[in-house]
Order: sequence, then structure tokens, then C-alpha cells
Amino acid sequence: MTIIPLDRAHTANGASGGRPVLEARGLTKYFPAHTHRGARQAVVHAVEDVTLALPPAGITAVVGESGSGKSTLARLLAQLIKPTAGNVLLDGAATPGRQRYARQVQLVLQDPFSSLNPVHNVRYHLARPLKVHGLASGGSLDSQIAELLGRVALTPADQFAAKFPHELSGGQRQRVAIARALAMRPRVLLADEPVSMLDVSIRLGVLNLLAGLREREGLAILYVTHDIASARYLADVISVMYAGQIIESGPAAQVTDAPAHPYTQLLLSAAPDPDRAEPPSLRGRGAPPNLIRPPAGCRFHPRCPFAMAVCAEERPAAIEIAPGHTSACWLHAMDLTAAQSRPLKEPARPGPALKDPAPGDVAPKDTNRPQGPGEEKR
Repeated sequence: MTIIPLDRAHTANGASGGRPVLEARGLTKYFPAHTHRGARQAVVHAVEDVTLALPPAGITAVVGESGSGKSTLARLLAQLIKPTAGNVLLDGAATPGRQRYARQVQLVLQDPFSSLNPVHNVRYHLARPLKVHGLASGGSLDSQIAELLGRVALTPADQFAAKFPHELSGGQRQRVAIARALAMRPRVLLADEPVSMLDVSIRLGVLNLLAGLREREGLAILYVTHDIASARYLADVISVMYAGQIIESGPAAQVTDAPAHPYTQLLLSAAPDPDRAEPPSLRGRGAPPNLIRPPAGCRFHPRCPFAMAVCAEERPAAIEIAPGHTSACWLHAMDLTAAQSRPLKEPARPGPALKDPAPGDVAPKDTNRPQGPGEEKR
């Protein structure tokens, strides 16, 4: 195993394996919190020390529950908000001016009805970015709009171009939002929960659309979602986010088939699975922490059934447990002292324990306590 510094804990290993198009290095964002008068100014630790890389023609999914900082991370990468610390790099260099950057990095928002102006038709929404960015080709504007609608499978184009947002279904509105983002011919597409507002029956169509854009046009895509099952279906790489921090990252199949972090196991146990014979295992239940006063050490330790003394004192570094697969968890550390590995006293929780680690994992075989120093290590 290799311990990796937190500022380079995540290395994107998408299918292309090329130089990252867009990178976040140590990205941090604190928001001021409103407190009573005279109190010391507090901040919300929305995103903290996140390093992420998006390779060309690759899809990276950021997964986590509500409030984990996923959408804030997407807005930081889109440069809609300024980071408190850290950098965003485009092709390994500092980002250009706002308009030049927007032509290369586009954001698709969660709710297509709110992101489209209800008083304008589809033609207006697609023509506007072409005109603003100087990409409209005179008399061929209608053909450009038809081409954009064809790229997102909205045909015949002339019928859809004349429609208003309220005349479209949820899936069609999201396709228009994606077409508007594609109008600038970007190299990176940031999709913030693009299917969560859609009916289950049409989500697959939008996911397949994103996959097709990656295959045909080589787009680097960031897919933000709370649904780890759809992340497994779509993404090459999954990064799991909890309380503003990346806690596990690796190839999508490996993260979902052999989760190394207890929080990832919790997410998977809560995900619907028609093949599951037993009720979901939710021993690590609880609520996310208060991000104005986040817990010391590992932020997941108040909910973790395997928490040790060191978990409440020190933040774990990311440990590479398999090629390209990292987990920031003390369960994978080999050099803990007896005092550090002492289990934290917790009240009994109902429900069965989380599943035993898969073969090849470093987590303990006995899920009732962590592996202690001097015990056999795998």
C-alpha cells in the first residue's frame, strides 16, 4: 500500500489515460455563516482540499449524499464562484478570461425548467450563446440550431425549435439544456445532477446521450450525482465525497464491487438492488455533520461502526489499496499503535453490520472491531 499526500490523492484514470483537460488542486470553498450579532464570524466548510482531474474522453462521477459539497465543487470548476483556496487548471495552466473559459467548460444544471427562460422558445435559447460568443454564421444560424438539436436527438428540429419550455417534457428540456451547453463547442461538460429531476423511465436516455457525446466528441465529463448505481453505469472513475472532502476514488467497477471506505459501503447498502435477498445493511446510519463545526479527524467517524481513537484525532491520508484506487480511512493503515487502534465507545446500533470487506481489501475480517497492531495483515 502507498500513502498518498492529500493534495494529489485523486488521479483520474479514464479510458483515454491522456493529460487531464481540467484539474482542481487543493480546491477549498468556505461560505460565511449568519450568526447572532456579536458572535465570532463562522464559516461553512463546503468544499475542503479537493483534488480532481478530468481526462479527455473520460467520465468522472462525484457521488455523495445531499450536502456533501458536490454541486459547490461543480460550480467552482465552472468558475461561477471563486474558491477560498486552491486552483483550477485548464490544460495544466492557469484558466483564461471568463468568456474564453466558458467556451471550453460548460455547466448543465439540475433543473431544466428553472435553467430555461419560460418566455423564450428553444430557438432563442440555442441562438443566444452562438451570438454572444461570435459563433453564429449569418444566414446559417437555423442550420446550426438544427445541428445542435440533432446532436441531442430532438428531431424534427424545426418543430422543437419553435416550442417553449412548458411545451416540452422533462427529458426534452434537459436535452435542450445540454444542446445549449454544446453550442460553444466545449471540451468539458459539467453535469450537476442532470437526471435527478426526471422520471425514472427517461433517465437512461439522458445518460446514454452523455455517454454518446463522450464517444463521438471526446468530451471530458464530470457527472455529479447522489445515485451511485447510475455512476457505476456511466462513469469510468468514481470519487466519493463526504462532508466536503473526497474520501474514496478509483475505477467505477472497483469502487462499487469492492468499496474500501465504510461510507462507500453505506451508500451501496442503501442503493436499491433487485438482486439483494436481505434488507439493506444500515448499521452506519446517521446524519452528515454540521459543516460550521465539522468533527475533528475523519469527518465520518461519528457515524462509522469501525471508528478508532485515531479517527477522532487525525484526518487520514489517502492510501492506495489497488492501482488507481485510493481510500482515506485509518482501517487501511498498517502502523497504528494499540492506543490509536482502540475502538471508540459507541451506543449499540440496531441492524446488521456492514458487509465484510471483499477479498483483497485491507479492512478487517471481523467487522465488529478494527484490525489491531500485530494481527495478521492481508
